[in-house]
Amino acid sequence: MSNPHNIALDATYSIGDALSGVGLYSHEILMGLADAHPEVRFDFCYRPHRYLRARRAALPPNARRRVLAEPFGPRGAELFHGLNQRLPRIPLRRAIATFHDLFAMTGEYSTPEFRARFTAQAREAAVRADAVIAVSEFTRRQVISLLGVDPARVHVVHHGIRKLAEQGSAAPNREKVILNVGAIQKRKNIARLVEAFETLAPPWQLVLAGSNGYGAEEILARIEKSPARDRIRVTGYVSAEDLAGWYARAAVFAFPSLDEGFGMPVLEAMAAGVPVIASNRSALPEVAGDAALLVDPDDSEAIGRALRELTSNLELCRELARRGTARARMFTWEKAVRETWDVYRTLLG
Repeated sequence: MSNPHNIALDATYSIGDALSGVGLYSHEILMGLADAHPEVRFDFCYRPHRYLRARRAALPPNARRRVLAEPFGPRGAELFHGLNQRLPRIPLRRAIATFHDLFAMTGEYSTPEFRARFTAQAREAAVRADAVIAVSEFTRRQVISLLGVDPARVHVVHHGIRKLAEQGSAAPNREKVILNVGAIQKRKNIARLVEAFETLAPPWQLVLAGSNGYGAEEILARIEKSPARDRIRVTGYVSAEDLAGWYARAAVFAFPSLDEGFGMPVLEAMAAGVPVIASNRSALPEVAGDAALLVDPDDSEAIGRALRELTSNLELCRELARRGTARARMFTWEKAVRETWDVYRTLLG
């Protein structure tokens, strides 16, 4: 790739103040690629419902905004990268699709309408993509088995983690807080976490930091009925600044999610020096390595045992915090950008 190229990317999800995992990924990859390759012209393409809002955001000098309104779009680009497991219905010279997760195809974690739409888009993207980027080896295996993609076309590029401002203090100075970060939804297994938390005595608190998602009403009703209700705090969406504060205060991070394509909050907690409890399934063992207590997310008693272990064993907390900070350093957006560019090179020659 000696000469400058024109590369187009679906930037739709990179816009907004309350970015989720896909939004963070989109923003970091877009800005990282433009910064690392000033010789390349990038088209940041936005679907119509986000285009006007995108006009308020600053662009790198080698990037320009384009509307992605099928059947109109960047047909002339040498490469188009769909950052959220879909590709526009326009002729594309070469195409890459990033797949974050396929839980909409494997579990009832969203409405039937969403699952049907998601599955159709994912199948179409898998067929049309010249290469697929999966954010974990777990997601790669799912793309191969559920969508029938040739393994040689699927490349793993792990997420990085954002640099949150405030770093945690040493374990003894932390508050008696169990922290969970993510949407209040069925897939995140919050009801079982609440049940497990109820086995901890006061003054331990459970802080659930995230906005409402699929199945939130049922989960919030369960919290209202909890005998530990006065020790459970549901914050709603929290800014990156406030989240950094919670990571700095929490003594334990609990993430017993049922299904994750990656699991960014696990690494954010590790980077902040918080000992982590995570599920022993989906992508979480791959991301956490040997730096977390892994539990069966279907077993409330096992989650409870892990909570009691970490709230009473300071030596284990210190050891997991030490391993966690080392583990988190292995996942950077610079590395993700570099490996994404390597996939581009395999297609562009």
